[in-house]
Amino acid sequence: MSCTTNSFPIKVAIYHPKTKPKSAKKKHYMPTLCSSSSSQQNPLLSNFKTLKAAMKISIPTIPPSFFSAIASVPHFTDIIDPPVHPSVDPQHVFTGNFAPVDELNPTECPVIEGKIPLSLNGVYIRNGPNPRHKPLRALHFWEADGMLHSLQFSNGCATYCSRYVNTYKYKIEEEAASPVIPNFLSGFYGLLDAFRLFAFLLKIMAGQINLMNGFGVANTSLAFIGNKLLALYEADLPYEIKLTEEGDIKTLGRWNIDRMLFASFTAHPKFDMETKETFAFRYGRVFAPWLYFLRFDENGVKQKEVPILSVKKTCFIHDFAITRRYAIFQETQLVLSPFKVVMGGGQLVDYDPKHTPRIGIIPRYATSDSEMKWFHVPGLNVLHAVNAWENDDDDEEIVLVAPNFITIENMHDKRLKSSVEKISINMKTGKVVRSILSRKNLEFGTINTSYIGKKNRYAYFGVVDEVAKFSGIVKLDIETGKEVGRRFYGKSCFGGEPFFVAKEAEHVESDEDDGYVMSFVHDEKTGESKFLVMDAKSPELSVMALIKLPRRVPYGFHGLFLTKEKYIHL
Repeated sequence: MSCTTNSFPIKVAIYHPKTKPKSAKKKHYMPTLCSSSSSQQNPLLSNFKTLKAAMKISIPTIPPSFFSAIASVPHFTDIIDPPVHPSVDPQHVFTGNFAPVDELNPTECPVIEGKIPLSLNGVYIRNGPNPRHKPLRALHFWEADGMLHSLQFSNGCATYCSRYVNTYKYKIEEEAASPVIPNFLSGFYGLLDAFRLFAFLLKIMAGQINLMNGFGVANTSLAFIGNKLLALYEADLPYEIKLTEEGDIKTLGRWNIDRMLFASFTAHPKFDMETKETFAFRYGRVFAPWLYFLRFDENGVKQKEVPILSVKKTCFIHDFAITRRYAIFQETQLVLSPFKVVMGGGQLVDYDPKHTPRIGIIPRYATSDSEMKWFHVPGLNVLHAVNAWENDDDDEEIVLVAPNFITIENMHDKRLKSSVEKISINMKTGKVVRSILSRKNLEFGTINTSYIGKKNRYAYFGVVDEVAKFSGIVKLDIETGKEVGRRFYGKSCFGGEPFFVAKEAEHVESDEDDGYVMSFVHDEKTGESKFLVMDAKSPELSVMALIKLPRRVPYGFHGLFLTKEKYIHL
């Protein structure tokens, strides 16, 4: 029988991490899909052997005949090891340009079209999921190990680098050369997954795993807080990152702003350019309150947090917005169902059709959530806020701009449908007015960051092909609702989040759209990846520089641009 190979690379640590020579390179191989062995013929036996090796605990040897006997019982395999949903099946999710890649040392990149503007001095760095080891079971795109991809610009030249974020999870799994931490977000299915969870709990009891160190993957976004560059993931605390002048990326360690079990931090904090403060939120732990509002001064020192007791349900709140005086939270119909996960019923995030979405608005300097006002907004399910501000003509009116997922009930579908809305809320009368700015399927909207919390006119969106994969960019005039710029990447070409970088980042007197829009772009036909720098002002978003990258860059999540003056002092 001929054998085929899987597109999912399994990477194996050849040396123990503590003794590995610096010259040693990480290797990976492609797992064989077919084999003449008895373990391949009997999936129960194969899974048992894999689990036994991964757990590194003594389990009595069981003869293959035992597995053959129980496998013959009708539906028994579905109870022990049932199939998982395609959205968490690694063989389905991590294929094509979603498949993981290895780290790459800083590498100079040729400019194959145009020129890199000399004023573009700094580094663009983007986060994204990149599983280090072949999962034992279900793995959602949101839950894979974080990898940072950076492109450093200096004097018209570009240097690319990619590194894993060295989280606590990454380190212990690197030492074990196998997954160790269960994928709670992806969910558990059947008795084998329950057994893996039990083995994980045994490791905790034996002192082999310290939950105080967190088990997040730092794969979602980045932020610059108190002169620290942070890799973020909302189910854990951030990890501090350093960028070298040579273009390399180093993980300094976990930012332990909270010494508590299951500490967390939003993946989308908001920085106020005028006050230099950062606003954020975190989830509660096991019991209410489920949400806490956070504020940091310009030095990155956390101020007293505010528990949001008026959040009565464990809703999945991924992002929020700020204005000059307020913070705005959006409660969606996505809820967290930990009991379902523990009982082996599937994924953590679920859709609740009975829950009516709400918008909550709280003063930025509130001392309790008694100052918070809630507004019911049926059918509004926002995962990413673009911006918000207070109406100049009526300071009681708050305006929020965001994509609304209109098919949120199909949340596990890669091709969710959305429309961009402008929502106006009158704080005094409670009246909510909604208008659709665009019916196109747009997401990952970005703006000139100096306008965060203030009225702005332009936003740049990715045109959704599927989650985190965009066929082009649309520039939307928020005031008129018209498209005033667009660029599509072409047949078989797809990009990531379009990120805006102002030409004069510190000078708000310049035009709002005077700058560059940039993104990684991948050609699925040739397998090549490039980096595109575009003129943010032009209707065609004309190409200013096209940079050829040394290898494929997978689709990912959110990025950040830091000027050289900022990152050399990290």
